Amino acid sequence: MFGDLFDEDFSFISNNHWGKGKTSKPRECEPPAPRDFTNLSGIKNQGGTCYLNSLLQTLLFTPEFREALFSLGPEELGTLDDSRKPDAKVRIIPLQLQRLFAQLLLLDQQAASTTDLTESFGWNSHEEMRQHDVQELNRILFSALETSLVGTSGHDLINRLYHGIVVNHIVCKECKNVSERQEDFLDLTVAVKGVAGLEEALWNMYVEEEYFENDNLYRCGACDKLVEASKSAKLRKLPPFLTVSLLRFNFDFEKCERYKETSCYTFPLHIDLRPFCEQPEMDDSEYMYELFSVIIHKGGCYGGHYHVYIRDVDELGNWQLQEEEEKLIEDKAGRDAENSKETENPLAVLKGILAEEDSKQIPVDQLGQKLLEKKGVSWNKKYRKQYGALRKYLQHHPQVFQLSPDANKVGLKEAHELLVELDSPGQALQSPPQSNGVPWNSEKNPLRPRATSAGGHWFDLNDSKVQPIKEKDIEKQFQGKESAYMLFYRKSQLKRPPEARGNPRYQIPEHLLDEMNAANTELQKKRAECDSANNGIDLHLHLSSCYKFHNGALHPSLSWKESVVDLTIDRRKTLGDLRQAVFQMLDSWEGDMVLSLAKPLPAGLHLYQMLDGDELSLDGVGVADGTDIFVWNGKEVGGTRVLAGAEHEPVVLNVLRLAGHNEGGKGQHFTEAQHTFSCSTSLGDLHRALAPSGGIVLRNSSGEEKEAKNWEVFHEEDMEETIRSVGLRDGCSVLILDSHDQSFVNISSGNLTAFTCDISWLQVKNFCGAEDEENQVKITATIETVMSDIKMKAIRELHLEEELANESCLRPVSGNGKLLSPVPEDYTVKEAELKMGSLLGLCHGKAPTSTQLFLYFMVGSDPNSSPEMEIVVEETASVGECLNLMLQKCGLSGDNWHLRRLDWCYEAGEALSQENATLKELNVCRGDTLVIMEGKLPEKGFLKIPIWWLRPSSRKKHGENAQDQVNGLTCQMEALQVSAGTASPEATHPAMELCYAGRIEIAGEASLEELKLQENGC
Repeated sequence: MFGDLFDEDFSFISNNHWGKGKTSKPRECEPPAPRDFTNLSGIKNQGGTCYLNSLLQTLLFTPEFREALFSLGPEELGTLDDSRKPDAKVRIIPLQLQRLFAQLLLLDQQAASTTDLTESFGWNSHEEMRQHDVQELNRILFSALETSLVGTSGHDLINRLYHGIVVNHIVCKECKNVSERQEDFLDLTVAVKGVAGLEEALWNMYVEEEYFENDNLYRCGACDKLVEASKSAKLRKLPPFLTVSLLRFNFDFEKCERYKETSCYTFPLHIDLRPFCEQPEMDDSEYMYELFSVIIHKGGCYGGHYHVYIRDVDELGNWQLQEEEEKLIEDKAGRDAENSKETENPLAVLKGILAEEDSKQIPVDQLGQKLLEKKGVSWNKKYRKQYGALRKYLQHHPQVFQLSPDANKVGLKEAHELLVELDSPGQALQSPPQSNGVPWNSEKNPLRPRATSAGGHWFDLNDSKVQPIKEKDIEKQFQGKESAYMLFYRKSQLKRPPEARGNPRYQIPEHLLDEMNAANTELQKKRAECDSANNGIDLHLHLSSCYKFHNGALHPSLSWKESVVDLTIDRRKTLGDLRQAVFQMLDSWEGDMVLSLAKPLPAGLHLYQMLDGDELSLDGVGVADGTDIFVWNGKEVGGTRVLAGAEHEPVVLNVLRLAGHNEGGKGQHFTEAQHTFSCSTSLGDLHRALAPSGGIVLRNSSGEEKEAKNWEVFHEEDMEETIRSVGLRDGCSVLILDSHDQSFVNISSGNLTAFTCDISWLQVKNFCGAEDEENQVKITATIETVMSDIKMKAIRELHLEEELANESCLRPVSGNGKLLSPVPEDYTVKEAELKMGSLLGLCHGKAPTSTQLFLYFMVGSDPNSSPEMEIVVEETASVGECLNLMLQKCGLSGDNWHLRRLDWCYEAGEALSQENATLKELNVCRGDTLVIMEGKLPEKGFLKIPIWWLRPSSRKKHGENAQDQVNGLTCQMEALQVSAGTASPEATHPAMELCYAGRIEIAGEASLEELKLQENGC
């Protein structure tokens, strides 16, 4: 864990010390905060070094240790400046510890850093982030210091202050031979489990004897055999400072896991160690110790946090509690005392009850009854959950209680009878005995704090935070998850010199004083610079001579840079100071000077309140960093009166108007322009300024997006409202619709039925009037506009008679000028599949309904011989009904006709053979072209086949055989376009020796033999 702590490894050492220039680490931009009212400095936590911080603060507030360390000068330890020199002997750890102590005592900062110290240990950043045990660190740090101070006058520093001796005796009961073994210690480790407090633990260790008897005998060196013996231990030498480590962490062998002992464990503020010493005949002052530090652990056995309670022996800190804080602390102390009372250790209670009994033993049941009478609560209700059954609890404490063989009666062992009879005077926060033959009684003398001597105020040092506490707060650390872990006592006879009280510079070497003075000077300089930077504000002064007023706002007549002057001033200064600074900057200014708060807006610069009251602070009137201030005469700018204040704030609106559509159906659907108005402008004035006669104004209530769908109309009753009151802000859009565009507005709801991204145009051309009257108009529309509305708009725009609406229709015009099929009037633009910008023709004739079909037809497949005609039929009409209507329209009669579709080659294609099927069932669509063909279609399942006869020929070419004649004839037949639907061809073909014999109607499944027979019949 601390593997490199003992080694003087110079490679890890930083030359980063105050007054010498920091080269290894960059300085912080912000200087550290100064000390708070306690005038004590905390220590920064590097991530997991709270255990180190607590121990270092304890050593700092051990004046004798601190002064002994400071007494070692550069001639013995070297200097940090020489640490890089290869031949220099520099003792880095004590030097860094000296420097850290000097910073904690003298440097005006809230918390010091231990980075340089931990680097001198050889710790890396990973080591600093790990949580370690403070007891282990205490021993290792002392060992590292001893190693580092070898060869100096401080070589015995640790031994001189912390070294003690324990002697162990084993006495043979037969020969009375005494075997003695001596042990050194720097700290005492005492048990917590099953012990009521520190003094009881010391009694068990250094007063009670252990006996070797029965199966556990001792081999005596004098008798040379196993004998009965007694073993005891005593404190032979007491150190000036006694460090006590509490064994809070134990191992549960049943659960195979570690746990933290959180039961109540008391310790006194003052302790008499005479009962535990080998030589009790010395002066009383040699045995009296007083508590001055308590390292506290909060958490469990696998992690937590350390902080430390320390008594300020030299009165270096300011101890002061506010009345409100005192009340809170007292209330909390009361609650903690109640909780403590509820969870107190029953050991002392039972011992007190048994001590009051005349008989040596009483029944266990009677003990439980007396507990109920004394505490008002039974064992089972108060203690059973935590400690188990009463009888079992008594059996687990055989060192205290003596049970009868049948375990029905209980009494105190003889040693504990003495412990509960008497009390030694002058004890505080005590539990076990104080001196040989002078026992204590914890029940008769309850725990009480003793008033400390001068300089006895306590502080809680929790990493960077330092706060004063009361002495009675120590009692809160007797038990619980946050409880005492290490105790530090000092001999009461150690007196501090008067000149040390309240003097943090006492005994600090001159070179460290100089270093700290230089560091404090640098800190003050940095704080002044930081204060100036933090409180200095940059103001932008706009000079009226560089501005002109137009379009509702102020605009620079020059460039922005030339029109603005920057001024830096302390925010804590007054308006008078600001005005004086501006006068000094503008020495050429003439006349009155008025300063007004200004703000750049989208419309330009706008003025708000005038700054009056020279005694007011800049902070108080709202002048902050980056504030714009306009310097003027308070009346006009460039001869134009300027209205200031929020009520005249200019607002820039995006004004949208429907625009014409580009050729090809693409382009902008609306025009956009920006207009500036005062926010107090009424909607009536806005309407008069923007909308033509009969026009309307709509606002986009969904925000600033032009494509938002939520457009609302401003009604007549809204005209008295202002731009600000209706929520129009910079960047909001308004839409202006002329009278002919208002069909998009649902007047009853006031909502726009379309939004700007859907609004476009359709062109309508007049085909109903004379040629000289023909003209064309553009009609606004959306994809949801109904065709009848477009027709009515076109009739009105063309100034035609409205009666024409019943006798006209709209027909799309193709790119080559052809009128396509009329569009049903109940269709929308989207349903009619029209593109925006399309050309429509206003033509005579009624438009088909949505259940009717507009069809083209011709007689025969040659368009040159038969003109194309038009007809409107119901989509439910049959093929036969449609054929009859077409025959009537073209003046034909008879039943030797049938219908075919016109294929993509503009030739007669598939026949509509199912005369009873409807046009809809056969997927005949609006705008299709049908062809009337002569000839009746064969019945279903029959074919009509043309028959050609090959005429015998007497002409035969030279060398041509019969096969050649057949092959040539086949090619000629393929060249003939013979169709069952065509009229009867010529009887003979001029180019061939073929003769047309007629058509035969035969079943499609007939055989070739049946076809031959039918041919012969012809």
